[in-house]
Amino acid sequence: MNPELQTPVPSPCISLCEMAPDTESGKGLCRGCLRTLDEIVAWGNAPDEYKRAVWAEIRRREAELDFD
Repeated sequence: MNPELQTPVPSPCISLCEMAPDTESGKGLCRGCLRTLDEIVAWGNAPDEYKRAVWAEIRRREAELDFD
């Protein structure tokens, strides 16, 4: 099952916490979970709807990555 469909919604953290200083969006993303610092900070107290929206954004970011 996709994590974003679970209840409660699990964290995308994979314990590889390193913030990239800059991205196209102008906000650094964690190299491990592809979240912004604001998303990481908000996660603990956020409702599942917010967490699912963050997961959707992570999936969008993954699709834009160039692994070559």
